[in-house]
Amino acid sequence: MTHPNSASGTRRVRGALRVRTRVRGALAIGAVALVTVAAGACSPVQPPPPVGDRQDVTGTPIGDTPVQEGGDLVMGLSSEPDELDPTTSTSLYTRYVMSSVCEKLYDIDAEGELVPQLATELPTTSDDGLSVTIPLRNGVSFADGAEFDAEAVRTTLLRHLEKEDSSRRTELGPIESIEVLDPEHVVLHYSEPFAPITAALADRAGMILSPVAIEELGDDFGSQPVCVGPFKFVDRVPQTSISVERDPLYYDADQVHLDTVTYRIMNDPSIRAANLRSGDVQVADTISPTEVDALDRESGIEVLQTGSLGYQGVTFNVGNVDGVGAEAGEIDTPLASDPRVRQAFSHAVDREALVNSVFNNWFDPACSPISPDSPFSSESSEACPEYNPELSRQLLAEAGVETPYRIKISAANNADTLRFSQALQASVLEGGFELEIVPVEYSTLLDVQAQGTFDAVQLGWSGRIDPNNNIRNFYETGAGSNYAGYNSAEVDDLLAAATATDDVAERTELYGEIVRIIHRDNPVVYLYRQRNLTAHRSELGGVEVYADGVVRLGRAGFLIEEG
Repeated sequence: MTHPNSASGTRRVRGALRVRTRVRGALAIGAVALVTVAAGACSPVQPPPPVGDRQDVTGTPIGDTPVQEGGDLVMGLSSEPDELDPTTSTSLYTRYVMSSVCEKLYDIDAEGELVPQLATELPTTSDDGLSVTIPLRNGVSFADGAEFDAEAVRTTLLRHLEKEDSSRRTELGPIESIEVLDPEHVVLHYSEPFAPITAALADRAGMILSPVAIEELGDDFGSQPVCVGPFKFVDRVPQTSISVERDPLYYDADQVHLDTVTYRIMNDPSIRAANLRSGDVQVADTISPTEVDALDRESGIEVLQTGSLGYQGVTFNVGNVDGVGAEAGEIDTPLASDPRVRQAFSHAVDREALVNSVFNNWFDPACSPISPDSPFSSESSEACPEYNPELSRQLLAEAGVETPYRIKISAANNADTLRFSQALQASVLEGGFELEIVPVEYSTLLDVQAQGTFDAVQLGWSGRIDPNNNIRNFYETGAGSNYAGYNSAEVDDLLAAATATDDVAERTELYGEIVRIIHRDNPVVYLYRQRNLTAHRSELGGVEVYADGVVRLGRAGFLIEEG
């Protein structure tokens, strides 16, 4: 067996995880529905003609470009983040904010390569693969003045592992202990090799929290988060805004140009676009496919686009009776108990037509949690259930249910999601399903999903560079994001095997086998992959978006006009 982070193993992992150059093609749940949408409320529209391959535009680093020192930036944020606590957060939008205030041990760059951030180099792994040593920066302080060192890293990682409501535990793998070798080196000791650890530490699991703030705030850390970052948290007005300001203690402060960043919550994509045009906001995320072509043609506005490693889909509640992470229970409905009903739903969805008609060919159909641009993509992960409404009705008949079979599906109450939900509602009718759409505010929808108070939810995942982080946390028995309440010893064994080796071909085969089982059981039916569409004013530089979907503002600044 080879190991992931030995000197040679590290190089293999970096190369293996690099996303393919061109990528085509995020999620959670919120407040109880304001309205429900009747079945058949929407008729499919004619899809637009296909377009050619789209090229990624990740943004341009400031580099030597002259920029103003100072200034206040406002970003139109498409949804309200959940808790600003890296240990418990599950929202993409929290990642946007935390990227400004909370650096990680590792990061990815524009090419999808893993690079050190608060670490100084990629980790090294012992010959038996059971010990991972991480070298750390010295001379670094948290925003509250506390010292960043190996003991602080240990404190944070133990919190991720031990906090009852942690969403990071599965991401870190089977850690047995964490050793502080000296102030600049921390060692993770595993019960078995765990290949995805470096990639895991390039997201929230790798965000290091001030030990002083953890001690003082405990479970309320998210109300006043303190980390190492170009900015520090100032305040939050629920449903309105989150403000951060430049941190003078930041170790790389001379690379930070802005005084403040305000994330202003703007759920409506048309309002975000209008505020961008007027200059009231300088950056906006999640540009609607109905707006992006027009914005791209306008002078004074730049559009960034990257493919997504994530997906959008429908999660069925097959056993989440006591909340995510709890022991799965029985739900006595055909949808939960009979996989033929969920399989029928998968065959009732015309993914290609839906995506093209609703999203103007900006997004791509998806049939698995593995992006086709991932080095772990395979024929099995790319296999797509046939659109076959007759087969769908046959499966429903075999399951003994009356048709149309009614499903209550909760979905985020933003315009793009609801347009897709209504098109999906119309699409699956022919296959024998009647959808009742329940629009829910995004952050409340996340709570609904976590509590298990749903039959079906339409949500997504923004994606990570290693497939483990797109699969294991959603399917392993008792995992922190297993919202479906899925329970399969067969899948658990395959997931464990896939993380115990750094052999890409072997891992690809194992993930392909997992996808075949997912297509049999269908706790999640995959629908489409977004492109990460971000726009900013041309007078702003240094805004960057990579394959992980996070909008990076830490080095942004207002450009100095020539002449």
